[in-house]
Amino acid sequence: MRTLATAPAVRRAGPDDLDALVPLFDGYRQFYQQRSDEALAREFLGQRLHRNESIVLLATLDGAPAGFTQLYPMFSSVRAARVWVLNDLYVAAAARRRGVAQALLQAATDFARDGGAIRLELETTGDNREAQALYERTGWQLYDGTLRYHLALTAPAAT
Repeated sequence: MRTLATAPAVRRAGPDDLDALVPLFDGYRQFYQQRSDEALAREFLGQRLHRNESIVLLATLDGAPAGFTQLYPMFSSVRAARVWVLNDLYVAAAARRRGVAQALLQAATDFARDGGAIRLELETTGDNREAQALYERTGWQLYDGTLRYHLALTAPAAT
């Protein structure tokens, strides 16, 4: 008898979800060549959640944490409207290829749209081809007509 794969469940996370989020956030940081530091992950996420500085969406499979995305608020002065930056998206290795990333992207889209935002934005590294393919497959488009700059205010962290 073949069993059907369970669909991911996605919900907005709160401070009570830190225990589930910390290993995922630590894994996300390691993906980007940062050293593992669960205390740092707990402190950072805890501050964002307690201060309502970000929206974290938590995906589960069969009740177990499977992935997350974190959205930060931004505004378009020209359009006089809210924009959300999808800053983080991560799926645990054991949960990959099970629709978790797509479910998180859809939940982020629904959240932003329901709140009246005019758009979602994200960026990824040039070598993250898998993420790029996912974004394109789910309707994201490259943002034409701009050049993205940054100004470092602190020395880069050692990796």
